[in-house]
Amino acid sequence: MNQDPATSPAGLRHRAETHASAYPALLAEAEHLAATILLGDHGRRRAGTGDEFWQYRPAERGDGLRDIDWRRSARSDAHFVRQKEWQAAQSVMLWVDDALSMTFTGGDDRPTKGHRARVLALALCVLLNKGGERFGLANRGTPPRRGEGQLGRIATHLMAAAGTADYGTPNARVLPAGSRAIFVSDFLGDLDPVSKALTSATDRGVKGALVQVLDPDEEAFPFDGRTVFESMSGAVRFETLKARALKDAYLDRLAARKAALKSLARHTGWQYHCHHTSTPAASAMLWLYQALDRGA
Repeated sequence: MNQDPATSPAGLRHRAETHASAYPALLAEAEHLAATILLGDHGRRRAGTGDEFWQYRPAERGDGLRDIDWRRSARSDAHFVRQKEWQAAQSVMLWVDDALSMTFTGGDDRPTKGHRARVLALALCVLLNKGGERFGLANRGTPPRRGEGQLGRIATHLMAAAGTADYGTPNARVLPAGSRAIFVSDFLGDLDPVSKALTSATDRGVKGALVQVLDPDEEAFPFDGRTVFESMSGAVRFETLKARALKDAYLDRLAARKAALKSLARHTGWQYHCHHTSTPAASAMLWLYQALDRGA
């Protein structure tokens, strides 16, 4: 019996070497993106576990002696504690769609939707790690932890991810109660699993954000004449001689899909953002960073 080349030792080694070679580039891109956000951040003024000093507050019952700022307290009859700025949510889980639809790009001048989604997710993890926060990957059921080791594990998982379905389904079962969650996908498949995932998450006190990543061609529908439309897996194929005649109906359905996502987010207390791969990743990264401050 012939062994599948993809599962043979040589095939597995080739795949491992391919992922390993791409890992440093992905991490470097994510760290650079995270740095642009940190350089432009002026603080969110919320007490917590960050590094920046925010304000003094009067000491309260339960504060330890090591929490007291004795120099500031010496100038008053009361004791004071130094508060630092809150930097991120306490625990954030990310689901990054790795389905075949995410491998699409309409041009060589822009990344695939999947690559942009991975960079955004990993850059957010870099920011969370710098803030001393916990983060995990729902795709693999990776529990939220902090540290460079966790960052490395998630980067490795993101690089190795390779779904076989045309469209992805978010995994909400592994989200810890009371945590925060970020779902990154094109959300072009069946919306029912997304709705069920958000409802399940909300029932356990999980709030979060949906980031829809689209290629500009999916927004503009720049097709004319004879065109063959085919899903990334090849399971669905449609040929037409008058592609332009389909444009208005397609755009109406896309607008309805966006409206449905916005409505779903609004009714579950989540947030929604649409990002295009032709625009800088920093714009979506800044929105995500601020979404955490808004309660995502």
